[in-house]
Amino acid sequence: MKRLIALLLSLMMVLAGITALAQEEITVAGVVFQDDQFMNMLTKGYEDAAKELGARVLTSNTNNDQAKEVELINTYLTQGVKGIAIAPLSKDASVAALRAADEAGMKVTLTNIDLDSAEFIVGGFSSNDKINCRLVGAEAAEIIKAKFPDKKVKVAIVQFRSLLPDQSTSRVEGYLEALDEAGLDYEVVADQDAWLQDTALATADGIMTAHPDLDVIIAVNDGGTIGSAQAVVNAGKQDQILVFGHDGSEQIASMILDENNPLQAVVAQDPYGQGYRAMTLLINAIRGADYSDTKGKTTYLDGIVMSKTNLDGVNEWLAANY
Repeated sequence: MKRLIALLLSLMMVLAGITALAQEEITVAGVVFQDDQFMNMLTKGYEDAAKELGARVLTSNTNNDQAKEVELINTYLTQGVKGIAIAPLSKDASVAALRAADEAGMKVTLTNIDLDSAEFIVGGFSSNDKINCRLVGAEAAEIIKAKFPDKKVKVAIVQFRSLLPDQSTSRVEGYLEALDEAGLDYEVVADQDAWLQDTALATADGIMTAHPDLDVIIAVNDGGTIGSAQAVVNAGKQDQILVFGHDGSEQIASMILDENNPLQAVVAQDPYGQGYRAMTLLINAIRGADYSDTKGKTTYLDGIVMSKTNLDGVNEWLAANY
């Protein structure tokens, strides 16, 4: 009997230790790389997941600075942060610092990227940029054909190749492949970088000045999309130039719903879902949950096309996300 009681007491102590570990408040980090609506929604996902799981989360923005990203990771290590959910800047430069963090005991989950050499991560969540842009590109081709049935259309690209070359290039390629598959007769007359709203507005304005007969602007992130559409409105050319974009937000959805706005269609990613799932996975892994099924892998979350041809769908997306 004494042995049985001793065994029961030992078991209770082990279970109590496991419960204490599960309930212990841990500190984690959530990192993005710029201040725009997409990244703000990603951060909100980090924060909500941490709050629901009773963890303390430190959020930061690297502001497109690779050196700052490395510095933040090292600072969190020094502070004893248990894990980091991050939207890295680079497939090449970011992985070394993250690998070192993992080797030092900090668990890592990724958002908004699929790193080729990241077998050490707990898991990651992103979008397939080319597939998503092929989806919205197919929609764009039909809208362009309806607007310009017998014309070789002049297209301008607004992207972010100098910031994230792989991601930006994949998105542009997805759009153009869809236009090609639809048999659209077009010519790219301008291809420039501008990923923040203010710079995109100025860039699109400059493109329209240089190409007064421009027909279409394709932008491949939210800042570029909003800025380009606003530039067309400011120029009074919303009846002449069609704008297509990338990312979903309340502002972008409202622009599509506005019949006087030139923004025709976008593909909405799920930044909130990426952030929420990455942080949930991270915290559970720190607390001892099995993550063998997700280790080293990236899960793609499907994009949703929002278009002026389906306003009910836009309103449904708004209701589900805001």
